[in-house]
Amino acid sequence: MKRINIHRGQTNTKLSIWVFILLGGLIGFGVFWLNSFRPGFSRTANVIKWINNPMLYPEWSIQALEQCPGAPFILPTDGLVGYLWDDSFRLGQRHQGIDIFAGTQPGITPVYAASDGFLTRQPGWKSAVILRIPDDPLMPGRQIWLYYTHMADRHGSSYIVKNFPPGTVDKPVKAGDLIGYQGNYSGYASNPVGVHLHFSIVRDNGLNSFLNELEIKNTLDPSPYLGLMLNAKQAGNSPTACLH
Repeated sequence: MKRINIHRGQTNTKLSIWVFILLGGLIGFGVFWLNSFRPGFSRTANVIKWINNPMLYPEWSIQALEQCPGAPFILPTDGLVGYLWDDSFRLGQRHQGIDIFAGTQPGITPVYAASDGFLTRQPGWKSAVILRIPDDPLMPGRQIWLYYTHMADRHGSSYIVKNFPPGTVDKPVKAGDLIGYQGNYSGYASNPVGVHLHFSIVRDNGLNSFLNELEIKNTLDPSPYLGLMLNAKQAGNSPTACLH
């Protein structure tokens, strides 16, 4: 009769469990280590601190309607510039603009036109508008577009002012005109974003319209337009401030 070594089987099972746990830990650490070298990962700590208690870090905030020295555009809203142009949150994904976090509840912090231009809000846009700038101040003769989004609550109720209803096309605006308020709309009510404004500068398609903002190659580094270091590859981890 064959004798079964139950103790040895239990030992092998326990060893397999510990090997599995060790491998899982090593994989987790590896992912963390790789992430830590990606732009944006280290800035997340500042975003969390700011959202939890912005009153502790007043020096981190930019001020709406101010104009940094030499910049052609004014700052579009108040808050911490938490994520920058070309930040990377996941492998293969590059951030097309900047995220400015209010540190307030949704619908409180105003958002303004950064430049004179012509505002369009497509019929299906709940939280977004885009401004056509016919003459790029940094490259005269080139047309560019300023894209704003997340101006709605988690359910999609818009915080864009009534002057710009869905279907608005090419309505003239002046720098400093009120557009709406920061919100937390993500498209999924069960998974809202932190209250912020996403702002990007989008290239023209040559046919008097804008390219797909979701691809970074279709956007421009906003740093020289706002007078802030907003390029993730060049900026440090400290909150951004006007360049001098």
